[in-house]
Amino acid sequence: MFERSKRGEQALLIQPYAVGQNDADVLEEFAELARSAGATVIGSLTARVERPSPSLYIGSGKADEARMMCDALEADLVLVNQTLSPVQERNLERHLERRVVDRTGLILDIFAQRARSFEGKLQVELAQLKHMATRLVRGWTHLERQRGGSIGLRGPGETQLETDRRLLAERVKILSRRLDKVEVQRHQARRARMRSELPRVALVGYTNAGKSTLFNALTGAEAYAADQLFATLDPTVRRLGGLACGEIVLSDTVGFVRDLPHDLVAAFRSTLSEAREADLLLHVIDASDPNVRDRIVQVNEVLAEIGAADIPQIEVFNKLDRLENALSRREWLDGGVTERVWVSARDHIGLDVLRDAVGERFAEARLRVDLHLPSAAGRLRARLYEGKFVLDEQVDDSGWALRLDMSRAQAEKLAADDAWMASALAEHLKRELEPWEQES
Repeated sequence: MFERSKRGEQALLIQPYAVGQNDADVLEEFAELARSAGATVIGSLTARVERPSPSLYIGSGKADEARMMCDALEADLVLVNQTLSPVQERNLERHLERRVVDRTGLILDIFAQRARSFEGKLQVELAQLKHMATRLVRGWTHLERQRGGSIGLRGPGETQLETDRRLLAERVKILSRRLDKVEVQRHQARRARMRSELPRVALVGYTNAGKSTLFNALTGAEAYAADQLFATLDPTVRRLGGLACGEIVLSDTVGFVRDLPHDLVAAFRSTLSEAREADLLLHVIDASDPNVRDRIVQVNEVLAEIGAADIPQIEVFNKLDRLENALSRREWLDGGVTERVWVSARDHIGLDVLRDAVGERFAEARLRVDLHLPSAAGRLRARLYEGKFVLDEQVDDSGWALRLDMSRAQAEKLAADDAWMASALAEHLKRELEPWEQES
C-alpha cells in the first residue's frame, strides 16, 4: 500500500491509442480537461494499446516507463485518457505509487466544481457515488479494518469497507429520491411552458463551442460564459421575441464531449431533457476547431444516446472572428443537408441571419385570425391577452374586434375550449382553402 499524496495537482497524462488513431489532438483535448479540473500538466506519455491489459490497461513496460517519468518529474497524480476498470485503476496506483484518475473520474471532478444549482449538485454527487461504488478498495488500508475488539463491540463485527458500501448505497437512495422530486418540479415548470405552446429551441453542441455566449447575445441574459470546458452545467431558459414566428423559448444546455460518462448522462437526465423535448436544436459548432467534423459527429452521437437524434437542427458555426479565411472554411464544410448559419457570438455578427432562420422555421405554422367577441366573452379575451396573441383591438357597441397572431397549435387548443374561437378558426381555414379550390 502507499500513502496518497496530499500535495498539489502535478499531473502526468497517459494517452492510450490504437493503430491509425490521431492521438495528438485527443491528448490536447485531454490536457485541456486536466487544466479545467485545476491540474498542472507537467508531462505526457503515449501508449500504443492493441488489446487492453486486464490488470493495467497499458502494457507493463509502459507502466514502468510511466513510473520513471513520475519519479523524474515529481508527479503526484496520473490521469489516464480512458475509462479504467476498478482493478486496472487499483493496480496502476500500486504500480505507480500515485493517485490514478481515469477519464470518467476527471470529467466528474470538473462537473463537481462547476455545478451551482441545487439540482446540478445533486446530479453530480449521484454520478460520483455510482462511479465510486466499485472503487472503494484502493489506497486506503483503513477500509479493511474490522469493527469490534473493544468492550461492547466484540462479535462478528463489520469491516470498514462493508460499512462504507452500506452508507454509500443509502446516500445514493437519498439522492435519487431528491432528484426525483426536483425532476417533478422541473417537469411542472416545463408543462407550464408547453401550455403556452411557444416553440421550444435548445442550444446544443460540443463543450466550449460558445453556446452560453450565443445565448447571452440573443437574449440579453447574463449566463456565465468562459473560454473553458464545461463552463456552465445548469440549464438556463429565456423567452426570445422579435422573430417572424413571434416569441420562442430558448434554453442553454450543458456541453457535450467525446465519451461522455454514462453515469453522468443518466444523472443529468432532467437537464438533458431540455434538448430532448425541444422543437428545434441549434447545434453550435466551433468553426475554428481543426477537428470540427469529428466534433459534429460526436455531438450527434450523444444526441442519439439521449433520444434527440430526430429533432430538426440548424447548424450554427460560431467563432467566425477566429477564422482568417472564412470562405475557404465554408467551402470545406459545404455539402451538408442541414441548414447552416455562420455567426460570431462574441462580436454579434450574423445574429440577425440566425434569428431569421429560426423565425422562418416556425413562421409557416402561425396564423393571423380576425375574431369578433361579444361583451359576454370577456374570459376568452383575457386569455388571449394573457397569451400575448392580440395584435390589434377595436371596440364597438357589440363587443371587441380582435386581430390575433398565434401558432396553429395555439389556435386549435383555444378552439377546442371555446365556440367563438372555433368559429373564427373555421372561417380562417375556409379562406385558406378557397384559392386552392378555385385552382382545382
